[in-house]
Amino acid sequence: MSDKDYLKDISEIKNLMNKSSRFISLSGLSGILAGIYALIGAALTYYIVTTYSYGTLILDGWVFRTVMLILFLVAFFSVTTGIFLTTRKAKKNDEKIWDNSSKRLLFNFLIPLVAGGLYILIILSQGKYGQTGGLMLIFYGLALINASKYSIGDIKYLGFIQIILGLIAALYPGFGFWLWVIGFGIMHIIYGTWMHFKYDVK
Repeated sequence: MSDKDYLKDISEIKNLMNKSSRFISLSGLSGILAGIYALIGAALTYYIVTTYSYGTLILDGWVFRTVMLILFLVAFFSVTTGIFLTTRKAKKNDEKIWDNSSKRLLFNFLIPLVAGGLYILIILSQGKYGQTGGLMLIFYGLALINASKYSIGDIKYLGFIQIILGLIAALYPGFGFWLWVIGFGIMHIIYGTWMHFKYDVK
């Protein structure tokens, strides 16, 4: 066999190992839509808070409950869209949607995300709002980096960007909302577009 044949065999073996240990059917389009949902949610939140509560949130007020509902809906539609598009891509690639690699991906993604969500709920219950946006970005970034070991490795770069934005938000709490918009909205659209043309368009 020639050197080219050996290299081809090694490349095929490497691809098979990647497919068996990593879930690679994440959809770039779902990232774009998640960013759009975040921007819509941010626009609604900004309008409600500035119009009805003069830029402040009160824990037991209807404005706060409405903002939490908007945040929940953004997360719900993002997850639902992600599951639908990822499932469709996995079927197209003849890949199982629920196997050991996807289980590892989900488990490692949820550990920092759930811990961060609980921590944020605790500090919200104490009336501490200033760091919420930064904490969301940091824990989400950690979740992406933790999950990248079991998926497309490129998602760790989005994770690093989210953490950096979160740390900046911690330094400048007054800009936490806008940094959240950049992280969850704009960066998702940019990253999702890049992933779509890199992995989805063939």
